Amino acid sequence: MKIWVDADACPVVIKEILFKAAERTKITTTLVANHHIRIPPSKVIHFMQVSSGFDIADDEIVKRVEENDLVITSDIPLADEVITKLGIVLSPRGELFTKENIKSRLNIRDFMDTMRASGVQTGGPPPLNQGDRQAFANHLDKIIMRYQKSQNT
Repeated sequence: MKIWVDADACPVVIKEILFKAAERTKITTTLVANHHIRIPPSKVIHFMQVSSGFDIADDEIVKRVEENDLVITSDIPLADEVITKLGIVLSPRGELFTKENIKSRLNIRDFMDTMRASGVQTGGPPPLNQGDRQAFANHLDKIIMRYQKSQNT
């Protein structure tokens, strides 16, 4: 298992949780973004800068992700592509995207895009709160423990 982070829009507090988890578990964690992001000195935490452009970071993640890798993103189309490649997807808010829920999330996203294109002000998501951080950390721990358990059998 490797962890891939769609880092352009990933909140700092979520990155910090990921950095601690990567160091604790020694799971290779790579942040992918089109601008420089500081990471702590580490043998398991890496940064990959890609060129600017629409979905360049997403495309790089999809190209590199393998079965059972974990991707951290709130990008629904990216999540769908990762799930198709049998990866695991967790949003920074702690929502686990699965093959069972991703198609409905895509439909909602497309509907909201249509609404925005027609001039409706839909607003953005609420700020990340403590409950979101806790949900993220809990799901991350469960995913890592499941992976580690599978490696020991």
